[in-house]
Amino acid sequence: MLSQIAFFGAVETGLIYGLVAFGIYISFRVLDFPDLTVDGSFPLGAAVAAVLIIAGWNPWLATGMAIVAGMAAGAVTALLNVKLGILNLLASILTMIALYSVNLRVMGGPNVPLLMQDTVVTWWDSLLPPEYYFLAPVLLFVVVTAIVLVLLWRFMKSEIGLSMRATGANPRMARAQGIATGAMVVLGVALSNGLVGLAGALVAQSQGAADVTMGVGVIVIGLASLIGGEAVISPASVLRALLACVVGAIIYRLAIAFALNADVLGLGAQDLNLITAILVTLAIVLPGFRTRVQARMTRNKA
Repeated sequence: MLSQIAFFGAVETGLIYGLVAFGIYISFRVLDFPDLTVDGSFPLGAAVAAVLIIAGWNPWLATGMAIVAGMAAGAVTALLNVKLGILNLLASILTMIALYSVNLRVMGGPNVPLLMQDTVVTWWDSLLPPEYYFLAPVLLFVVVTAIVLVLLWRFMKSEIGLSMRATGANPRMARAQGIATGAMVVLGVALSNGLVGLAGALVAQSQGAADVTMGVGVIVIGLASLIGGEAVISPASVLRALLACVVGAIIYRLAIAFALNADVLGLGAQDLNLITAILVTLAIVLPGFRTRVQARMTRNKA
């Protein structure tokens, strides 16, 4: 069984990775744009926020600059695709590779510690008694995730959001309706990576350090959260799809925590990638299996 601290720690991490799932939802589901830039924009957001906080910036302003940096990275990927005609997947790989060097430049080394620095979590720590310190980040990230969810939901219902959704659904038809599909792709991929940069900045401030390798596997975690959430909550509308991102991310982190803390399974931290692969496989396979079982039961009743 999980301890109270481990449980809320998993929920805290799940809420942050819900922001990553939001970004991947925009690129993969809305725009149909396979984007691996997130593995680089995640540590980029962490690096920018950490360096600016150490330089004396307000943590919220530093976090805002992390969002801008993530959006810039996404815009580069989209422009490589739209303006230079490079395949979207290859364009994202090129940007991701380049960001590794950029992140090292930004941080001036492989990592930047944030010990004894004021972060966005610091103020929230003062709201609760010392014995409940582990709940402060959870409350903060609930608020942040809820705000982002509502803003994204409203954006997707706006004229620009509808144009972006039309671009992903049928680019040819969208162009025929006078929609600048190239601009929609640039905006969507930039917005996607801005959300991932925000998640990276929050992770760095929550964990007390930014590291150049912290983005490894983020795309897999985001996809696992997205697919797992859609298996639990049918994405029949934009709001349900966004809720599925958050629910899937929390379920994913709880499943990881349970697997690593279950002594009977004998799993350790070195098995994290194995657990992730199994969870993603189950999330992909189970919905189709459930549909086939329901169809068979319907035929038997008939």
